[in-house]
Amino acid sequence: MLSGVTGLSRHFTPDSLRAHLLARAVRAGTGCLIVTGYGARRGVHQKVAGRAWAHIAAYAVFVGDYDPRLEVDHVCGVPDCIEPTHLRQVTHAENCRARERAPRCRNGHDREVDPATGAYRRTCRACNRDAQRRWRQRQAAEVARARQAYGVGVPPARPDGRG
Repeated sequence: MLSGVTGLSRHFTPDSLRAHLLARAVRAGTGCLIVTGYGARRGVHQKVAGRAWAHIAAYAVFVGDYDPRLEVDHVCGVPDCIEPTHLRQVTHAENCRARERAPRCRNGHDREVDPATGAYRRTCRACNRDAQRRWRQRQAAEVARARQAYGVGVPPARPDGRG
């Protein structure tokens, strides 16, 4: 049962793992059981009990019948929740389908809707345009430095020594 959980320390028994997870968890007002892992960041997947993901270890110990070929999905959408009623095993395709793209990119631009799929585009065109412009500027500066280092495109020195 626990042997299928990747990164889980072999020293854990189901009872000791259950106690370990519950000792590091706090009940939220939403009904989620929020676990504190090795990092202090909140709202991200947490690792506990060796290098195992907390939600996968919780599914294996609280629910049982863990299949390593499937992914553990959060019904509540909170990545650091280990509440057994909020966890289910699904295929990778189903897990990806359940994800939702935000209507704005991380820089605040409105995302465009892809006419072929009706979903938001994966990349923001404004951010992509800005990134390409920055890349072209870096490349132009690198070419200019290389030309200067090799003396290409630099006018020859005047024989009178004035520049």
